[in-house]
This record gives sequence, C-alpha cells and structure tokens, in this order.
Amino acid sequence: MDKGISKLDWSLVQTFLAVAETGSLSEAARRLAMSQPTAGRQIRQIEAALDLELFQRQPRGLALTEAGAALLPHARRMAEGLSALRLAAAGRSGRLAGPVRITASVYVAHHHLPPILARLRAEEPEIDIDLVPTDRLENLLYREADIAVRMYQSEQLDIVSRHLGDLPLGLYAAKTYIARRGTPATLDEFFAHDLVGYDRSDQILRGMRDKGIAAQREWFATRTDQQAVYWELVRAGCGIGFGQRAVGDADPQVERVLPDLPLPDLPLWLAAHEAVRHTPRIRRVWDALAAGLAGLVAGSPTSGRY
Repeated sequence: MDKGISKLDWSLVQTFLAVAETGSLSEAARRLAMSQPTAGRQIRQIEAALDLELFQRQPRGLALTEAGAALLPHARRMAEGLSALRLAAAGRSGRLAGPVRITASVYVAHHHLPPILARLRAEEPEIDIDLVPTDRLENLLYREADIAVRMYQSEQLDIVSRHLGDLPLGLYAAKTYIARRGTPATLDEFFAHDLVGYDRSDQILRGMRDKGIAAQREWFATRTDQQAVYWELVRAGCGIGFGQRAVGDADPQVERVLPDLPLPDLPLWLAAHEAVRHTPRIRRVWDALAAGLAGLVAGSPTSGRY
C-alpha cells in the first residue's frame, strides 16, 4: 500500500468533499467550521498524500481536475458510510445525557426556541443543546442535525416527520408607520401603502397570486429574503408586512392591519432520522420542542410524540 494513502485522514477527505461540492475554499471552510487557510492546507496535504492534483484554480473558485472528479464518488461513499456508522451508534445510546443538535430557521430559532430550550435545560441539565439557526437545508441523513424544525414535510427516506399544526399569519405595521401613513381599511388601500416583501424568493408573490392577486416584485418598496431581518424592517416602520401572529400580536411596536383578510398558514413540522428517533435524549428534546411549539399553532395535536 502506498505510504501516503495508508496515512490518509478522514478529515482530509471531508475537506476534499466540501471543496468539491462548493467549489470554494471559503465556503468549504464555513461548512466545516474551520478557517480558510486550514482548508487550503488540508487540500495540499491530501494532494501530497495521493500524489495527485485534485483541483485547478479558476477565476471564481476551484474546479475538480479529472483525477479529482474520479475520486469524488469514492469520497461520497466514505461520507455516507461514516454517517451510517454515527447514526447507528447514536441510536444505541441509552443515556438521557449528551449533545442534541437542533436546526431551525433563523426566525424560529430567534423568536420561539430560546424559552423552550431554557425550560428543557432546567429540567434536563445533562443534555447539551447545539442550536443551528439557518435558512439553509441541514441534512439529517448526514447528521448535520439530530432534529429539524421546518415549515415543510421532509421527503427524504428514513426521515420521520411530525406535523405540529399551522402557524397563523397576519399583516402588521409599526405604530410609527401607522401614525405617519394611516391604517388601510380595504385591500385597495393596502396596495397604496409601502409594502415589505422578499428579494429573490417568490414565496409571497406565489401566495398572493394563488389568491388571484397579480402581485409583482416591484410592489414591495423594501425587500429582503432574511426573515428575521424582514420582521425588523416591519417593526422599524418601512411598511406593511407579513408576520407570524404569535410574534406580531405580542409585539408592542406593531399593530395588526386588515385582520379579516384571509391569509394562508405556515405548516410547522419536526423531523429526525429514523435511526436516532428512539434515543432517549433525542426523544426527550423532540417532546420538549413539540410541547413548547404546540401553543403557537392552530389546530395543534394534543401530543407531539413520534
């Protein structure tokens, strides 16, 4: 066996895989929670160990060489095998202690999860919580998270999902904005106001078009795709925008407008990998999340268990 290959470390393969999938040292470093120089050094190390050039530098990042492309499927199989090993080991842990990694949108992680996790920590001090606020899809199959709080049902195989109910939405404006521009009494008056919308996402546009309203991106004077920032723009008085009623009704800086206007609800789901769903600490966190989030949703089931 080649001496370099016999000493090949999984961390080097993991970095190779991340750079291959992102095409960027900086993005790979961000994914792996390391510095960019460390990622670059590890790529040089794996190239030296294999005596191969795996990447070519391009103006917009790194591209796989022919040799790198040939090795990529094998690296992916290594990642899948290690993920399966970790899931199998985690599923056999019987302790009500240890780490549990939760992923949720930035908005949900900011507004809804802190009090739930504070209660859980008081009741289960031996369970450690890693909260990952992100609007990027975290892969439960690769153990990037143990439990996901999502606004959609997962379609991945081996993922168990639970629909907790639906989050009601409302239209809100800051009291400072209402003092300046007044409150719309009809839908026609609503469209004459400043509106806060999304930038590249067409979620709001699709929702309005489903209601028969030919909405256009240009209707929204202020735009962002980051939902936590979106709500702050509404609170600051940039215009009228959508918000979860559990948050908006409790916020003294805003008022709900056009309360009789029918709006779609946001479905709320919990998801976890089948292999770890019976692990005591993960099941305990699942139940705590389900119970804590149940008060936010309309038509919530009485139980949030698997």
